[in-house]
Amino acid sequence: APSAVMAESGGGSGRGPPCLGAASAFRPWEQLRRRAATPWARGLLAVAAGLGLLYAVLRVPVRLRDGVAAVTVFLSTLTPKFYFALTVTSSFISGLIFVFEWWHFRKYGTSFIEQVSVSHLRPLIGGAENSPPAPAAFSAGENETSRQNMPECKVWRNPLNLFRGAEYSRYMWVTGKEPLTYYDMNLSAQDHQTFFTCDTDALRPSDTVMQKAWRERNPQARIKAAYQALELNNDCATAYVLLAEEEATTIVDAEKYFKQALKAGETIYRKSQNCHSQSPQHEAQLRRDTNVLVYVKRRLAMCARKLGRIREAVKMMRDLMKEFPLLSMLNIHENLLEALLELQAYADVQAVLAKYDDISLPKSAAICYTAALLKARAVSERFSPETASKRGLSTAEINAVEAIHRAVEFNPHVPKYLLEMKSLVLPPEHILKRGDSEAVAYAFFHLQHWKRIEGALNLLHCTWEGTFRMIPYPLEKGHLFYPYPSCTETADRELLPTFHEVSVYPQKELPFFIHFTAGLCSFSAMLALLTHQFPELMVIFAKA
Repeated sequence: APSAVMAESGGGSGRGPPCLGAASAFRPWEQLRRRAATPWARGLLAVAAGLGLLYAVLRVPVRLRDGVAAVTVFLSTLTPKFYFALTVTSSFISGLIFVFEWWHFRKYGTSFIEQVSVSHLRPLIGGAENSPPAPAAFSAGENETSRQNMPECKVWRNPLNLFRGAEYSRYMWVTGKEPLTYYDMNLSAQDHQTFFTCDTDALRPSDTVMQKAWRERNPQARIKAAYQALELNNDCATAYVLLAEEEATTIVDAEKYFKQALKAGETIYRKSQNCHSQSPQHEAQLRRDTNVLVYVKRRLAMCARKLGRIREAVKMMRDLMKEFPLLSMLNIHENLLEALLELQAYADVQAVLAKYDDISLPKSAAICYTAALLKARAVSERFSPETASKRGLSTAEINAVEAIHRAVEFNPHVPKYLLEMKSLVLPPEHILKRGDSEAVAYAFFHLQHWKRIEGALNLLHCTWEGTFRMIPYPLEKGHLFYPYPSCTETADRELLPTFHEVSVYPQKELPFFIHFTAGLCSFSAMLALLTHQFPELMVIFAKA
């Protein structure tokens, strides 16, 4: 018997003794559930529910009738001044909401009420929508095809970016407006750390100081660090680069610093070439020294272009492209195109386009619009829309119009700047291809070349809007290029200054809540006006 008790109580096993109090507590609820399941209990519950429903049917109309009577008495005591104040207040509040919605849409491109409802209210009301499950795996061909069809929204370094101290800072001193955004300057700081630093900088005190200087946010701290690096090593090329970019207040001063940087950079580059095969660290140092040398030579060519020595600038750019042919991603050919256009060497421009306007190479607004400019140059002087409508377009005119349509499809923001329908600002240090930032950068430097060719802007004015009749809408697919990416507006707002009105394509329709608040404000204002003019009639209408 004791062993049986031990077995029942769990002795000798890993479990504890059963809780008798919990079992006894559940017994009354179990008995109640069993009794409620009997037929007579169900009938009793049905009778109680029927009595409750009968009470509600008999009692609610009485309360409703009393409530309606009370509201009627309250409305009968209201004066016309109350209705006027009510309508004016309603119109004022809806007007404020309308103004805020319009401002939010113009600044951020979305409706504030819609954004709040989607982000916060929908999860509370309906919960998160179940998204369809992603496929487990793709084949290599499908993955490659999807990657090719995906529109690119990559931010690129502006090949024609201005000088911080000699141009951007002077603009800020004159206008009091900051031409560069924090996002743009932060991207430049990342570029400088990538191009001008390497793992072996810790072995040289001057490069260690410059490594910290490129991470500094304060311009004065960066300049001070550059001077500290020159005190440690008078041949520190990156220190001269920083002083040329940020301390020099004129292009002449910047060119002097870059010439010192070139002298130091060539010496360091030759040393790195002799020992680059010794270790991976030396190879990384050679890449860094190559980046510094290419950057300095390019900026020296840009200084020569800005100072009017255009042929010298063209020669420096050609030599640089021959010496470092693998660095085509730096888009030095766009600097060369602009300089050749300034020389009006259109045959040389066509030769550069024949090399870089290839289907396998990434396009840019400079390539597409320069190709359109050369074809427009052949027909623009004698082009007349009235004559063309009567006799039709010639082959050369058709080629020019198609080139313009191709350029506009690639970047639809450029024509408004070339035709001076929108005001220009200083171009940012980074651009988004096919975006408004690229359009600003192109028009800033190339508007003078379009003006120089007689009739080119007239031909552009007459034909550029015809591009949008050829592009399918909605933009599910492009005509000559990939579909226009939807991410350009957000990136352009980060790259361009706040005082610039960002161009948006395709134009977004006004959100529903802007129409709703505008209609509500107008309706309330009309009621307020009628109440003020015909108070007695509006009171009778409200009571009815």
